[in-house]
Amino acid sequence: MPDSLAPEPEPLSHGLKQRHLTMLGLGGVIGAGLFVGSGAGIAVAGPGIVVSYLIAGALAMLVMRMLGEMSAAMPASGAFSVHAERALGRWAGFSVGWLYWFLLVVVLAVEATGAARIAHGWVPGIPQWGWVLVFMLVFTAANLAAVKNFGEFEFWFAALKVGAIVLFLVLGALAIAGWLPDTDPVGTANLTGQGGFLPHGWEGVVSGVLAVVFAFGGLEVVTIAAAESADPARNVARAVRSAVWRILFFYVGSMLVIVTLLPWNAMRPGESPYVAVLDTIGVPGAGQIMNVVVFVALLSALNANLYGSSRMVFSLAERGEAPRGLLRVSGGGVPRRAVLASVAFGFVSVLLNLKWPDSVFLYMLNAVGAVLLFVWALIAVSQLRLRRRIEREAPQTLSLRMWGFPWLTWTALAAMAAVLVLMLLDDGARPQVLWSGAATAAVLAVAWVRELRGARADRGE
Repeated sequence: MPDSLAPEPEPLSHGLKQRHLTMLGLGGVIGAGLFVGSGAGIAVAGPGIVVSYLIAGALAMLVMRMLGEMSAAMPASGAFSVHAERALGRWAGFSVGWLYWFLLVVVLAVEATGAARIAHGWVPGIPQWGWVLVFMLVFTAANLAAVKNFGEFEFWFAALKVGAIVLFLVLGALAIAGWLPDTDPVGTANLTGQGGFLPHGWEGVVSGVLAVVFAFGGLEVVTIAAAESADPARNVARAVRSAVWRILFFYVGSMLVIVTLLPWNAMRPGESPYVAVLDTIGVPGAGQIMNVVVFVALLSALNANLYGSSRMVFSLAERGEAPRGLLRVSGGGVPRRAVLASVAFGFVSVLLNLKWPDSVFLYMLNAVGAVLLFVWALIAVSQLRLRRRIEREAPQTLSLRMWGFPWLTWTALAAMAAVLVLMLLDDGARPQVLWSGAATAAVLAVAWVRELRGARADRGE
Protein backbone atom coordinates (compact mmCIF):
# COMPACT_ATOMS: atom_id res chain seq x y z
CA MET A 1 0.00 0.00 0.00
CA PRO A 2 1.42 3.43 -0.87
CA ASP A 3 2.84 5.28 2.12
CA SER A 4 1.72 8.72 1.03
CA LEU A 5 -1.82 9.91 0.41
CA ALA A 6 -0.63 12.78 -1.78
CA PRO A 7 -2.10 12.49 -5.29
CA GLU A 8 0.31 11.49 -8.03
CA PRO A 9 0.80 14.04 -10.85
CA GLU A 10 -1.19 12.96 -13.93
CA PRO A 11 0.42 13.01 -17.41
CA LEU A 12 -3.03 13.47 -18.95
CA SER A 13 -4.50 16.71 -20.26
CA HIS A 14 -6.39 19.08 -17.98
CA GLY A 15 -8.83 20.27 -20.63
CA LEU A 16 -12.11 19.57 -18.80
CA LYS A 17 -13.89 22.55 -17.27
CA GLN A 18 -16.24 22.78 -14.31
CA ARG A 19 -19.28 22.99 -16.60
CA HIS A 20 -18.19 19.75 -18.31
CA LEU A 21 -17.95 17.91 -14.99
CA THR A 22 -21.22 19.31 -13.67
CA MET A 23 -23.15 18.22 -16.75
CA LEU A 24 -21.32 14.88 -16.84
CA GLY A 25 -22.43 14.31 -13.27
CA LEU A 26 -26.01 15.21 -14.14
CA GLY A 27 -26.21 13.44 -17.49
CA GLY A 28 -24.11 10.39 -16.65
CA VAL A 29 -27.03 8.43 -15.22
CA ILE A 30 -29.86 9.83 -17.34
CA GLY A 31 -30.09 7.18 -20.01
CA ALA A 32 -32.33 4.66 -21.73
CA GLY A 33 -32.70 2.85 -18.41
CA LEU A 34 -34.77 5.78 -17.17
CA PHE A 35 -36.62 6.71 -20.36
CA VAL A 36 -37.56 3.15 -21.36
CA GLY A 37 -36.50 0.69 -18.65
CA SER A 38 -38.47 2.42 -15.89
CA GLY A 39 -41.61 0.81 -17.33
CA ALA A 40 -40.47 -2.57 -15.97
CA GLY A 41 -40.18 -1.08 -12.48
CA ILE A 42 -43.68 0.43 -12.67
CA ALA A 43 -45.07 -2.95 -13.76
CA VAL A 44 -43.84 -4.68 -10.58
CA ALA A 45 -44.25 -1.86 -8.04
CA GLY A 46 -47.17 0.23 -9.33
CA PRO A 47 -47.20 3.77 -7.89
CA GLY A 48 -44.83 2.40 -5.23
CA ILE A 49 -42.10 2.79 -7.86
CA VAL A 50 -41.67 6.28 -6.40
CA VAL A 51 -40.54 4.66 -3.14
CA SER A 52 -38.34 2.21 -5.08
CA TYR A 53 -36.55 5.08 -6.78
CA LEU A 54 -36.17 6.90 -3.46
CA ILE A 55 -34.48 3.84 -1.94
CA ALA A 56 -32.26 3.08 -4.96
CA GLY A 57 -31.45 6.77 -5.40
CA ALA A 58 -30.54 7.16 -1.73
CA LEU A 59 -28.11 4.24 -2.04
CA ALA A 60 -26.55 5.76 -5.17
CA MET A 61 -26.27 9.14 -3.42
CA LEU A 62 -24.42 7.58 -0.47
CA VAL A 63 -22.00 5.80 -2.80
CA MET A 64 -21.42 9.00 -4.76
CA ARG A 65 -20.78 10.96 -1.59
CA MET A 66 -18.19 8.39 -0.44
CA LEU A 67 -16.56 8.44 -3.85
CA GLY A 68 -16.63 12.24 -3.91
CA GLU A 69 -14.92 12.41 -0.53
CA MET A 70 -12.05 10.19 -1.64
CA SER A 71 -11.75 11.76 -5.10
CA ALA A 72 -11.61 15.29 -3.70
CA ALA A 73 -8.85 14.24 -1.29
CA MET A 74 -6.96 12.07 -3.81
CA PRO A 75 -7.97 12.86 -7.43
CA ALA A 76 -6.72 10.25 -9.93
CA SER A 77 -7.73 9.00 -13.37
CA GLY A 78 -8.34 5.56 -11.85
CA ALA A 79 -10.57 7.05 -9.13
CA PHE A 80 -12.01 4.23 -7.00
CA SER A 81 -9.49 1.69 -8.33
CA VAL A 82 -6.69 3.85 -6.95
CA HIS A 83 -8.61 4.36 -3.70
CA ALA A 84 -9.13 0.60 -3.31
CA GLU A 85 -5.42 -0.01 -3.82
CA ARG A 86 -4.49 2.58 -1.21
CA ALA A 87 -7.05 1.25 1.26
CA LEU A 88 -6.84 -2.51 0.81
CA GLY A 89 -3.80 -3.34 -1.33
CA ARG A 90 -2.87 -4.02 -4.95
CA TRP A 91 -5.29 -6.94 -5.27
CA ALA A 92 -8.25 -4.64 -4.62
CA GLY A 93 -7.15 -1.94 -7.07
CA PHE A 94 -6.49 -4.58 -9.73
CA SER A 95 -9.83 -6.33 -9.17
CA VAL A 96 -12.14 -3.32 -9.09
CA GLY A 97 -10.31 -1.65 -12.00
CA TRP A 98 -10.58 -4.61 -14.36
CA LEU A 99 -14.15 -5.45 -13.32
CA TYR A 100 -15.26 -1.89 -14.00
CA TRP A 101 -13.43 -1.81 -17.35
CA PHE A 102 -15.13 -5.07 -18.38
CA LEU A 103 -18.51 -3.68 -17.28
CA LEU A 104 -18.10 -0.54 -19.40
CA VAL A 105 -16.95 -2.24 -22.60
CA VAL A 106 -19.76 -4.81 -22.46
CA VAL A 107 -22.50 -2.25 -21.73
CA LEU A 108 -21.03 -0.12 -24.52
CA ALA A 109 -22.21 -2.80 -26.97
CA VAL A 110 -25.79 -2.56 -25.72
CA GLU A 111 -25.76 1.21 -26.17
CA ALA A 112 -24.23 1.10 -29.66
CA THR A 113 -26.71 -1.56 -30.79
CA GLY A 114 -29.68 0.29 -29.29
CA ALA A 115 -28.72 3.57 -30.97
CA ALA A 116 -28.15 1.76 -34.27
CA ARG A 117 -31.60 0.17 -34.06
CA ILE A 118 -33.22 3.60 -33.71
CA ALA A 119 -31.12 5.12 -36.52
CA HIS A 120 -31.93 2.16 -38.79
CA GLY A 121 -35.63 2.88 -38.24
CA TRP A 122 -35.06 6.43 -39.46
CA VAL A 123 -32.79 5.51 -42.39
CA PRO A 124 -33.54 1.87 -43.34
CA GLY A 125 -31.13 2.06 -46.28
CA ILE A 126 -28.16 1.81 -43.91
CA PRO A 127 -27.97 -1.59 -42.16
CA GLN A 128 -27.81 -1.75 -38.39
CA TRP A 129 -24.17 -2.85 -38.38
CA GLY A 130 -23.35 0.15 -40.59
CA TRP A 131 -24.76 2.54 -38.00
CA VAL A 132 -22.79 0.77 -35.26
CA LEU A 133 -19.62 1.25 -37.30
CA VAL A 134 -20.37 4.96 -37.81
CA PHE A 135 -21.00 5.57 -34.11
CA MET A 136 -17.91 3.68 -32.98
CA LEU A 137 -15.69 5.51 -35.47
CA VAL A 138 -17.10 8.93 -34.57
CA PHE A 139 -16.68 8.49 -30.84
CA THR A 140 -13.31 6.82 -31.16
CA ALA A 141 -12.13 9.85 -33.11
CA ALA A 142 -13.61 12.20 -30.50
CA ASN A 143 -11.84 10.34 -27.68
CA LEU A 144 -8.53 10.22 -29.57
CA ALA A 145 -8.59 14.00 -29.98
CA ALA A 146 -8.25 16.47 -27.12
CA VAL A 147 -10.18 15.62 -23.96
CA LYS A 148 -12.11 18.87 -24.30
CA ASN A 149 -13.84 17.29 -27.33
CA PHE A 150 -15.18 14.55 -25.07
CA GLY A 151 -16.22 17.22 -22.58
CA GLU A 152 -18.10 19.23 -25.20
CA PHE A 153 -19.87 16.16 -26.59
CA GLU A 154 -21.01 15.18 -23.11
CA PHE A 155 -21.94 18.74 -22.13
CA TRP A 156 -24.40 19.12 -25.00
CA PHE A 157 -25.68 15.55 -24.79
CA ALA A 158 -26.33 15.97 -21.07
CA ALA A 159 -27.88 19.40 -21.62
CA LEU A 160 -30.41 17.90 -24.06
CA LYS A 161 -31.29 15.07 -21.65
CA VAL A 162 -31.62 17.39 -18.66
CA GLY A 163 -33.67 19.84 -20.75
CA ALA A 164 -35.98 17.02 -21.87
CA ILE A 165 -36.61 15.90 -18.28
CA VAL A 166 -37.20 19.45 -17.03
CA LEU A 167 -39.69 20.05 -19.87
CA PHE A 168 -41.38 16.71 -19.09
CA LEU A 169 -41.70 17.66 -15.40
CA VAL A 170 -43.15 21.09 -16.26
CA LEU A 171 -45.69 19.67 -18.74
CA GLY A 172 -46.56 16.88 -16.31
CA ALA A 173 -47.13 19.29 -13.42
CA LEU A 174 -49.35 21.50 -15.63
CA ALA A 175 -51.34 18.45 -16.77
CA ILE A 176 -51.79 17.24 -13.17
CA ALA A 177 -53.11 20.68 -12.21
CA GLY A 178 -55.39 20.74 -15.28
CA TRP A 179 -53.75 23.87 -16.68
CA LEU A 180 -53.11 22.46 -20.15
CA PRO A 181 -55.69 22.70 -22.96
CA ASP A 182 -58.31 19.93 -22.80
CA THR A 183 -57.10 18.65 -19.41
CA ASP A 184 -58.76 18.45 -16.01
CA PRO A 185 -57.08 18.13 -12.62
CA VAL A 186 -56.33 14.42 -12.10
CA GLY A 187 -56.18 14.35 -8.32
CA THR A 188 -54.91 11.17 -6.66
CA ALA A 189 -57.15 8.64 -8.39
CA ASN A 190 -54.28 6.89 -10.18
CA LEU A 191 -52.16 6.84 -7.01
CA THR A 192 -54.80 5.20 -4.85
CA GLY A 193 -56.86 3.27 -7.42
CA GLN A 194 -56.04 -0.03 -9.17
CA GLY A 195 -55.00 -1.72 -5.93
CA GLY A 196 -53.79 1.31 -4.01
CA PHE A 197 -50.39 3.01 -3.78
CA LEU A 198 -48.68 -0.33 -3.12
CA PRO A 199 -50.72 -2.78 -5.23
CA HIS A 200 -48.16 -5.54 -4.72
CA GLY A 201 -47.25 -4.51 -1.18
CA TRP A 202 -43.71 -3.89 0.00
CA GLU A 203 -42.60 -6.93 -1.97
CA GLY A 204 -43.44 -4.96 -5.11
CA VAL A 205 -41.40 -2.00 -3.87
CA VAL A 206 -38.43 -4.29 -3.28
CA SER A 207 -38.83 -5.80 -6.76
CA GLY A 208 -38.93 -2.24 -8.09
CA VAL A 209 -35.61 -1.49 -6.39
CA LEU A 210 -34.05 -4.50 -8.12
CA ALA A 211 -35.44 -3.28 -11.45
CA VAL A 212 -34.14 0.30 -11.16
CA VAL A 213 -31.02 0.33 -8.95
CA PHE A 214 -28.67 -0.33 -11.85
CA ALA A 215 -30.05 2.68 -13.74
CA PHE A 216 -27.95 4.79 -11.37
CA GLY A 217 -24.71 3.32 -12.71
CA GLY A 218 -22.62 5.91 -14.54
CA LEU A 219 -22.27 8.43 -11.74
CA GLU A 220 -18.75 7.12 -11.16
CA VAL A 221 -17.37 8.50 -14.43
CA VAL A 222 -17.41 12.09 -13.14
CA THR A 223 -14.79 11.21 -10.50
CA ILE A 224 -12.61 9.62 -13.19
CA ALA A 225 -12.96 12.71 -15.39
CA ALA A 226 -12.17 15.11 -12.56
CA ALA A 227 -8.47 14.18 -12.75
CA GLU A 228 -8.36 15.87 -16.17
CA SER A 229 -9.63 19.23 -14.96
CA ALA A 230 -7.56 22.22 -13.85
CA ASP A 231 -8.50 21.90 -10.15
CA PRO A 232 -9.54 18.27 -9.62
CA ALA A 233 -10.23 18.38 -5.88
CA ARG A 234 -12.42 21.49 -6.01
CA ASN A 235 -14.16 20.54 -9.25
CA VAL A 236 -15.12 17.00 -8.25
CA ALA A 237 -16.51 18.22 -4.93
CA ARG A 238 -18.70 20.78 -6.69
CA ALA A 239 -19.84 18.29 -9.35
CA VAL A 240 -20.82 15.68 -6.75
CA ARG A 241 -22.70 18.18 -4.59
CA SER A 242 -24.73 19.48 -7.52
CA ALA A 243 -25.38 16.10 -9.12
CA VAL A 244 -26.73 13.87 -6.38
CA TRP A 245 -29.73 15.95 -5.30
CA ARG A 246 -30.74 16.98 -8.80
CA ILE A 247 -30.58 13.42 -10.11
CA LEU A 248 -32.80 12.17 -7.30
CA PHE A 249 -35.22 15.01 -8.07
CA PHE A 250 -35.27 14.15 -11.79
CA TYR A 251 -35.81 10.42 -11.23
CA VAL A 252 -38.33 10.57 -8.39
CA GLY A 253 -40.11 13.59 -9.89
CA SER A 254 -40.49 11.83 -13.25
CA MET A 255 -41.94 8.71 -11.66
CA LEU A 256 -44.37 10.75 -9.57
CA VAL A 257 -45.63 12.55 -12.68
CA ILE A 258 -46.04 9.26 -14.59
CA VAL A 259 -47.96 7.32 -11.93
CA THR A 260 -50.12 10.36 -11.07
CA LEU A 261 -51.20 10.96 -14.68
CA LEU A 262 -51.60 7.34 -15.80
CA PRO A 263 -53.01 4.15 -14.25
CA TRP A 264 -49.92 2.05 -13.50
CA ASN A 265 -51.47 -1.08 -15.01
CA ALA A 266 -52.25 0.67 -18.33
CA MET A 267 -48.58 0.84 -19.35
CA ARG A 268 -47.25 -1.91 -21.58
CA PRO A 269 -43.85 -3.56 -20.87
CA GLY A 270 -41.11 -2.50 -23.27
CA GLU A 271 -42.77 0.81 -24.08
CA SER A 272 -41.56 4.10 -22.66
CA PRO A 273 -43.86 5.46 -19.93
CA TYR A 274 -42.64 8.91 -20.96
CA VAL A 275 -44.14 8.44 -24.42
CA ALA A 276 -47.40 7.26 -22.85
CA VAL A 277 -47.60 10.43 -20.73
CA LEU A 278 -46.78 12.75 -23.64
CA ASP A 279 -49.40 11.02 -25.79
CA THR A 280 -51.97 11.39 -23.00
CA ILE A 281 -51.45 15.14 -22.62
CA GLY A 282 -51.57 15.63 -26.39
CA VAL A 283 -47.98 16.34 -27.36
CA PRO A 284 -47.81 15.71 -31.15
CA GLY A 285 -45.18 13.23 -32.30
CA ALA A 286 -44.44 12.14 -28.71
CA GLY A 287 -43.01 8.80 -29.83
CA GLN A 288 -40.52 10.35 -32.25
CA ILE A 289 -39.55 13.06 -29.75
CA MET A 290 -38.73 10.44 -27.15
CA ASN A 291 -36.92 8.36 -29.78
CA VAL A 292 -34.60 11.33 -30.35
CA VAL A 293 -34.04 11.75 -26.60
CA VAL A 294 -33.32 8.03 -26.11
CA PHE A 295 -31.01 8.07 -29.15
CA VAL A 296 -29.02 10.96 -27.66
CA ALA A 297 -28.98 9.25 -24.25
CA LEU A 298 -27.53 6.07 -25.77
CA LEU A 299 -24.83 7.92 -27.70
CA SER A 300 -23.99 9.94 -24.60
CA ALA A 301 -23.59 6.77 -22.54
CA LEU A 302 -21.49 5.18 -25.31
CA ASN A 303 -19.19 8.20 -25.35
CA ALA A 304 -18.88 8.32 -21.55
CA ASN A 305 -18.24 4.57 -21.26
CA LEU A 306 -15.51 4.68 -23.90
CA TYR A 307 -13.89 7.57 -22.05
CA GLY A 308 -14.22 5.93 -18.62
CA SER A 309 -12.91 2.55 -19.78
CA SER A 310 -9.86 4.09 -21.47
CA ARG A 311 -8.93 6.10 -18.36
CA MET A 312 -9.44 3.12 -16.09
CA VAL A 313 -7.18 0.83 -18.12
CA PHE A 314 -4.62 3.65 -18.42
CA SER A 315 -4.60 4.01 -14.64
CA LEU A 316 -4.16 0.24 -14.29
CA ALA A 317 -1.16 0.42 -16.65
CA GLU A 318 0.31 3.28 -14.58
CA ARG A 319 0.28 1.02 -11.53
CA GLY A 320 1.68 -1.99 -13.37
CA GLU A 321 -1.66 -3.83 -13.42
CA ALA A 322 -2.10 -3.65 -17.22
CA PRO A 323 0.36 -3.79 -20.17
CA ARG A 324 2.83 -0.89 -20.01
CA GLY A 325 2.35 -0.26 -23.71
CA LEU A 326 -0.99 1.39 -22.87
CA LEU A 327 0.83 4.27 -21.19
CA ARG A 328 1.64 6.09 -24.45
CA VAL A 329 0.13 9.60 -24.21
CA SER A 330 -0.26 11.96 -27.17
CA GLY A 331 1.10 15.48 -27.23
CA GLY A 332 -2.36 16.67 -26.24
CA GLY A 333 -2.37 14.47 -23.16
CA VAL A 334 -4.69 11.73 -24.51
CA PRO A 335 -3.93 8.03 -23.72
CA ARG A 336 -4.54 6.92 -27.30
CA ARG A 337 -3.48 3.29 -26.93
CA ALA A 338 -5.78 2.92 -23.93
CA VAL A 339 -8.62 4.38 -26.01
CA LEU A 340 -7.91 1.99 -28.90
CA ALA A 341 -7.65 -1.02 -26.58
CA SER A 342 -11.02 -0.21 -25.02
CA VAL A 343 -12.76 0.46 -28.32
CA ALA A 344 -11.29 -2.75 -29.80
CA PHE A 345 -12.93 -4.83 -27.08
CA GLY A 346 -16.04 -2.70 -27.50
CA PHE A 347 -16.15 -3.65 -31.19
CA VAL A 348 -15.87 -7.33 -30.24
CA SER A 349 -18.76 -6.91 -27.79
CA VAL A 350 -20.89 -5.22 -30.45
CA LEU A 351 -20.23 -8.03 -32.94
CA LEU A 352 -21.18 -10.63 -30.34
CA ASN A 353 -24.35 -8.67 -29.57
CA LEU A 354 -25.31 -8.48 -33.25
CA LYS A 355 -24.45 -12.12 -34.00
CA TRP A 356 -25.41 -13.98 -30.78
CA PRO A 357 -27.59 -11.66 -28.67
CA ASP A 358 -29.33 -14.55 -26.92
CA SER A 359 -26.33 -16.76 -26.24
CA VAL A 360 -22.70 -15.61 -26.12
CA PHE A 361 -23.46 -11.95 -25.52
CA LEU A 362 -26.21 -12.75 -23.02
CA TYR A 363 -23.64 -14.63 -20.92
CA MET A 364 -21.30 -11.63 -21.07
CA LEU A 365 -24.14 -9.28 -20.10
CA ASN A 366 -25.07 -11.51 -17.17
CA ALA A 367 -21.40 -11.58 -16.16
CA VAL A 368 -21.51 -7.82 -15.58
CA GLY A 369 -25.12 -7.69 -14.36
CA ALA A 370 -24.26 -7.36 -10.66
CA VAL A 371 -20.67 -6.11 -11.02
CA LEU A 372 -21.77 -2.55 -10.27
CA LEU A 373 -22.81 -3.65 -6.77
CA PHE A 374 -19.40 -5.28 -6.21
CA VAL A 375 -17.72 -2.04 -7.34
CA TRP A 376 -19.93 0.02 -5.04
CA ALA A 377 -19.16 -2.31 -2.12
CA LEU A 378 -15.42 -1.88 -2.62
CA ILE A 379 -15.91 1.89 -2.79
CA ALA A 380 -17.65 1.76 0.59
CA VAL A 381 -15.02 -0.47 2.19
CA SER A 382 -12.26 1.76 0.79
CA GLN A 383 -13.92 4.85 2.23
CA LEU A 384 -14.18 3.20 5.66
CA ARG A 385 -10.46 2.46 5.62
CA LEU A 386 -9.22 5.71 4.07
CA ARG A 387 -11.32 8.23 6.01
CA ARG A 388 -9.48 7.58 9.28
CA ARG A 389 -6.14 7.66 7.51
CA ILE A 390 -6.90 10.95 5.75
CA GLU A 391 -8.04 12.49 9.04
CA ARG A 392 -4.68 11.55 10.55
CA GLU A 393 -2.35 12.43 7.67
CA ALA A 394 -4.04 15.08 5.52
CA PRO A 395 -7.24 16.43 7.14
CA GLN A 396 -7.03 19.61 5.05
CA THR A 397 -7.92 17.59 1.93
CA LEU A 398 -11.35 16.59 3.28
CA SER A 399 -13.21 19.33 1.43
CA LEU A 400 -16.17 16.98 0.92
CA ARG A 401 -17.19 14.68 3.77
CA MET A 402 -19.37 11.60 3.83
CA TRP A 403 -22.59 12.17 5.77
CA GLY A 404 -23.02 10.34 9.09
CA PHE A 405 -19.67 8.58 8.93
CA PRO A 406 -19.25 5.67 9.60
CA TRP A 407 -22.88 4.70 10.19
CA LEU A 408 -24.25 5.63 6.78
CA THR A 409 -21.35 3.87 5.07
CA TRP A 410 -22.19 0.68 6.97
CA THR A 411 -25.88 1.19 6.14
CA ALA A 412 -25.03 1.43 2.44
CA LEU A 413 -22.97 -1.78 2.64
CA ALA A 414 -25.85 -3.58 4.34
CA ALA A 415 -28.24 -2.33 1.63
CA MET A 416 -25.94 -3.65 -1.13
CA ALA A 417 -25.75 -7.05 0.59
CA ALA A 418 -29.55 -7.08 0.86
CA VAL A 419 -29.95 -6.29 -2.85
CA LEU A 420 -27.59 -9.16 -3.75
CA VAL A 421 -29.51 -11.59 -1.51
CA LEU A 422 -32.82 -10.48 -3.03
CA MET A 423 -31.39 -10.93 -6.53
CA LEU A 424 -30.35 -14.48 -5.61
CA LEU A 425 -33.92 -15.19 -4.50
CA ASP A 426 -35.38 -13.75 -7.72
CA ASP A 427 -35.54 -16.24 -10.60
CA GLY A 428 -34.97 -13.55 -13.23
CA ALA A 429 -32.05 -11.84 -11.49
CA ARG A 430 -30.30 -14.95 -10.11
CA PRO A 431 -28.27 -15.70 -13.28
CA GLN A 432 -26.80 -12.18 -13.16
CA VAL A 433 -25.57 -12.66 -9.60
CA LEU A 434 -24.13 -16.10 -10.33
CA TRP A 435 -22.39 -15.09 -13.55
CA SER A 436 -21.17 -11.80 -12.07
CA GLY A 437 -19.95 -13.69 -9.01
CA ALA A 438 -18.04 -16.08 -11.25
CA ALA A 439 -16.46 -13.18 -13.18
CA THR A 440 -15.50 -11.48 -9.92
CA ALA A 441 -14.05 -14.71 -8.53
CA ALA A 442 -11.97 -15.16 -11.70
CA VAL A 443 -10.53 -11.62 -11.44
CA LEU A 444 -9.83 -12.10 -7.71
CA ALA A 445 -8.03 -15.38 -8.49
CA VAL A 446 -5.78 -13.60 -11.01
CA ALA A 447 -5.14 -10.84 -8.45
CA TRP A 448 -4.23 -13.45 -5.82
CA VAL A 449 -1.78 -15.20 -8.18
CA ARG A 450 -0.18 -11.83 -8.95
CA GLU A 451 0.14 -11.10 -5.23
CA LEU A 452 1.87 -14.45 -4.66
CA ARG A 453 4.28 -13.85 -7.54
CA GLY A 454 5.02 -10.34 -6.27
CA ALA A 455 5.70 -11.65 -2.76
CA ARG A 456 8.09 -14.30 -4.14
CA ALA A 457 9.88 -11.71 -6.25
CA ASP A 458 10.31 -9.49 -3.19
CA ARG A 459 11.87 -12.41 -1.32
CA GLY A 460 14.18 -13.10 -4.29
CA GLU A 461 12.80 -16.58 -4.94
